Amino acid sequence: MSTSTGASDTGAIPVTGLTTDSVRELLADRKIFPGLPDDLGEDAELVLDSLGLVWLLHVVEERYCLVVEPTDEDIAGLTSLRRLTEYLRTEHMRNEHLRTARKGGARDDA
Repeated sequence: MSTSTGASDTGAIPVTGLTTDSVRELLADRKIFPGLPDDLGEDAELVLDSLGLVWLLHVVEERYCLVVEPTDEDIAGLTSLRRLTEYLRTEHMRNEHLRTARKGGARDDA
């Protein structure tokens, strides 16, 4: 059994390693993100096209075992490296909270 915080079974990196530097590294593929500078600042404007966002979320799922489905409002807020990283970390915490609630709260749903 694997979780998104411990990845020994999947080889994924724990989400605690999800930092602005690690997200910057994900954005470093110039074939997918040709317009982004190598030294992208944390608060520099970030514009992701739909293909780039899909690819990024796929890689996040594979590396961090974190599945996110951003709304249009969420996507509109992903305007910097810092905001993108905060969004991913917040989604991880939300997923962990839901997973914990399902394990311990199944009797409360009756």
